[in-house]
Amino acid sequence: MGLINATVWDAADAAEDLAYALAHGERVRFAFKMVRDSILFTDRRIMITDIQGLTGSKRSYKSIPYRAITTFTLESAGHFDLDTELTITVSGSEPIALNLSRGADVPGLVTLLTEYLAPGK
Repeated sequence: MGLINATVWDAADAAEDLAYALAHGERVRFAFKMVRDSILFTDRRIMITDIQGLTGSKRSYKSIPYRAITTFTLESAGHFDLDTELTITVSGSEPIALNLSRGADVPGLVTLLTEYLAPGK
């Protein structure tokens, strides 16, 4: 997966829009929206929704349990670079790279990933 430009999406709105794809009691912690696609960080997994075709009727869902993530890197925004780049390496898959727009709760996302990637989780 190449570099994706992602804007912040309200977690409550994401949970409402994608309620049919969430497990009972699963809570969306962070959500990002691309043009038609989305990526959600829940309390159980990362879920990527890929909407395909002209009408958007074909959809693909990718669920990545946190235990499958081997590493993540984060390059924060600087004075001239407005976006923060997050790269997640998943065991047996190509890395997922996101350009997160300003307004993303980067410290919160790092805390979430650190929490769920801790040994024993």
